[in-house]
Formats: sequence, C-alpha cells, structure tokens
Amino acid sequence: MIQTDAALNPGNSGGPLVTSRSQVVGVNTAVILGGQGIAFAVPINTARYVVSSLLRDGRVRRSHLGVAGQDTPIPRRFVRTHQLPNERGITVTAVSEHSAAAEAELRPGDVIVEFAGEPVRGVDDLHRLLTEERIGQLVAIKILRRGELRRVLVTPREVN
Repeated sequence: MIQTDAALNPGNSGGPLVTSRSQVVGVNTAVILGGQGIAFAVPINTARYVVSSLLRDGRVRRSHLGVAGQDTPIPRRFVRTHQLPNERGITVTAVSEHSAAAEAELRPGDVIVEFAGEPVRGVDDLHRLLTEERIGQLVAIKILRRGELRRVLVTPREVN
C-alpha cells in the first residue's frame, strides 16, 4: 500500500494517484475519515498484475501457507549467531489445520526469517513472495525455533 496525503474524499476510490509529473503511481482505495488527510492507494504494479490476472483467468491466483503471524524483532544474539541478513521476521501465531504449514510442522512461536532464499522481514515480504508460481512448488523456508535456525520444506497451496 502507498500512504498519501493527497486530498481524497469518499467516492474517490478507483481513481488514479498521480505525481506532479503526471505519472500514475497507484489506484486510490481508502481514506481515513478524521485521519488528518491520510489516504491509501494500491501501487500501480499491483494494480496491473491484478487487472491482467482478472482479464486472463477471471480471478487472481495466490499461494498461501496457512499461518497467521505478526512482524517481530529478532534478538541481536540470534541475528549474530545465525548470521541473519536482517533483525526482523514473522512470529507464527497460529497454524491452520490440514494446511501446508501444518504438514511442514510449523508451530506457533516459530519465527520465519527466509522464504525460497529471500529474507523475510515481515508479513508484507511473505505476501509478496507467495505468488501464483509458488502453488504446488516445494519451497525451503528458514525459521527460528527456540533460538535454533531450522530449514523446513513446505508446498504452498492455492488460496480458495
């Protein structure tokens, strides 16, 4: 999402977010009433992807693991010990039954730090990496479990 202070009013959703150079950078989606002019837009690359998927397939296909999680800092000692590329990850707060994550034996409390060789600093990173192409593909993820770095194999599924 793009946060903007552009003057948006209810009813402006779907309109373009434009720079002073007339470049469309997003699609306006939401305004927070009483939020001192805070509004949000979907980035143009995301909008293009969604539109092309809708035109091609009639829907947007995404992969998922079946976890709920929250962004979390990783203690420095674990970052140093395991030579992690960043100091943030996703703490798994729940695992759905019969999901890809359950089959991979992910557990609440695990901290996801890498997905398919890419660092994961938070939920947004994981969402970006869970693409249509990952559906049914075996993927290695790295997690911290009780301070120990582990490599787990998971096969993301299609969001129903």
